[in-house]
Amino acid sequence: MTKQTVCFIGMGVMGSPMAGHVASAGHPTTVYNRTQEKAKAWAAEYPGIAAVDLPSAVDEADIVLMCLGNDQSVEDTLSGKNGAMAAMRPGTIIVDHTTTSAKLAQRMSAAANELGLHFLDAPVSGGEAGAQNGALTVMVGGEQSIFDQASPVISHFAKAVTRMGQSGAGQLTKMVNQICIAGLVQALSEGLAFSEKAGLDSKLVLDVISKGAAQSWQMENRGTTMIDRKFDFGFAVDHMRKDLGLCIEQAQQIGAQIPVAQIVDQYYAEIQAMGGARWDTSSLIKRLG
Repeated sequence: MTKQTVCFIGMGVMGSPMAGHVASAGHPTTVYNRTQEKAKAWAAEYPGIAAVDLPSAVDEADIVLMCLGNDQSVEDTLSGKNGAMAAMRPGTIIVDHTTTSAKLAQRMSAAANELGLHFLDAPVSGGEAGAQNGALTVMVGGEQSIFDQASPVISHFAKAVTRMGQSGAGQLTKMVNQICIAGLVQALSEGLAFSEKAGLDSKLVLDVISKGAAQSWQMENRGTTMIDRKFDFGFAVDHMRKDLGLCIEQAQQIGAQIPVAQIVDQYYAEIQAMGGARWDTSSLIKRLG
């Protein structure tokens, strides 16, 4: 495979290992982060370089990957004052792994096209562990031909990379993912809390029911830590509330009913009020005892 020149913007807990997999696969890789120390720390660990500013980070890239915080951070980075798109060469592919609104993805795609650039919305699922292990699931919106060019690079940190449709389809699919997770974690919390109140050996209960129809990723990966009330890892409640907010807004726009997700969003607000803003999403069980 031809080694494409890559820029990765955003050296957080997800972006840093994702960029590391790309660089370790042999792609010339430059990284950028607003906090320079994070980019320099990455460059000390992986075979790549840290750029001092956005223009120098992206001006020679074939593909620019991003993993940022929210809609505003993506828009500011790409098209704000001194935004990155203005420094990119025509034909550059932008792949945004941030979880954002679908309308932001569509707006950035249109802005990119006006400059002769290409944009894919490509949110991920699998959390920090998935990023570190190169085992993320990536759901992509955008043109098929552009997806075909970018997917070999994305595959270095993913176990599955799937084009879901045109611009915005990746973000809409991620919303489905988060709606499902919200219901699953709440149900698991209720089941485990019930087990405890009933005086059962909850870890033995987990072992038994995980072999049947109740089995899920959340049960396998979070059940034991929920029983132990350990939440200092994983996907933060603050981030989940941001994502559920996007889901609720989109549902209102398209006339979809997501009552469980709306209720669980408020439960997460209670977790935030308990001081759990940075706890893993499995901390829902804290509300129940």
